[in-house]
Amino acid sequence: MPRLLHMADVHLGARHDDLGDAAAKQRERQFAAFSRAIDAALEQRVDVVLICGDLFDSNAQPRRSVERAAGELARLAERGVRAVLIPGTHDCYDPASIYRTFDLRALAGLPADSDLLTVLTPDLPSVRFGELDMEVHGPIFPTKSSTRSPLEGFRAGASGSPAGYQVGMIHGSLRVEGKVTSDDVLFTADEVAASGLHYLALGHWHSLLQGRAGGTVWAYPGAPEPVALDQDGAGHVLLVTIDGPAAAPSVRVASLAVGRTRFRRLDLDAASTASQDELCRRLTDLADPDLVLDVRLLGVAPDLLDLDTDEVERQLRDRFFRFRLRDMSVAALPDYPLPPEGTIAGFLTRDLRTRIMTAETAGTEDVAAETREALQLLRILLDEPKRVTLV
Repeated sequence: MPRLLHMADVHLGARHDDLGDAAAKQRERQFAAFSRAIDAALEQRVDVVLICGDLFDSNAQPRRSVERAAGELARLAERGVRAVLIPGTHDCYDPASIYRTFDLRALAGLPADSDLLTVLTPDLPSVRFGELDMEVHGPIFPTKSSTRSPLEGFRAGASGSPAGYQVGMIHGSLRVEGKVTSDDVLFTADEVAASGLHYLALGHWHSLLQGRAGGTVWAYPGAPEPVALDQDGAGHVLLVTIDGPAAAPSVRVASLAVGRTRFRRLDLDAASTASQDELCRRLTDLADPDLVLDVRLLGVAPDLLDLDTDEVERQLRDRFFRFRLRDMSVAALPDYPLPPEGTIAGFLTRDLRTRIMTAETAGTEDVAAETREALQLLRILLDEPKRVTLV
């Protein structure tokens, strides 16, 4: 009864240029999630750890970073747990591949003939563990992308090797008509069903997803820790148990949480927001150093709401891992009697109202919102000119 831990898309060494000062912090979070995944493998007493591509964010990593990752893999070897890796699309097996530059097995302190750490390549597309009666296949390419499927012409056990549990590893996208029809590496559900695999361990999609095609159970674990901070389906690895006779085993898949960063989108009604201070107090109640909070202020804003989104972000950013506030509210249309038609104020007011209705009818909400703001400023300029600064 082989037990596997399946992970992918760790992206160690990601630059996170969009995070500024928080980039180094997020890199450490990604490594910590990788380390927790190794902890989970040891705690669950698995037989094999599968890492399905993009362990590294790119092939350009300093030796110290590769040594650090190898040190985690050495923890598995010390307990007799095997690890099998395949290159992905970020750490692809091109001439500059990190897996050509560095010998992970040697860095983990293992002899050259050890089966405790295996990197599958085009020259070594599979590895067999006789003790587990299991064969692991990793059809990969020596390039980042390919015009053909990694499962094209593939059939587990067709090479004449002894029958047993058949496990596959692919870093690529399952073709989904109307949703996913192109990518660097693409394969189809029909190919999965015809593969003869009992379990297909996948990488490349950063959110958790699993399914079945024919007799093959397939799954994406998602990234152990979000790589982009809007990936609310990340944070997991998978525990896979293959049970029963190798001719027709049952496959059970369970997710294990290893990531810490969480993402939440929050939409607030501007009409229920009395002031900037009240908004800050409400959001402070959600403070969490592991939370990426993305807040949108929607609806019609009260006339007297004075809001500076940059100021709110500065006030709250230290209370969250990352905080963003977007004011997408619109100004209320004036409900007082319109100025007389023969006046400039009357002409401008009616013209702006017409423009707003035209934009809303056409579905150009950005134009409608901008015109509402112009109408609101006009009203303030007419009624309380001291509140408006002309530059």
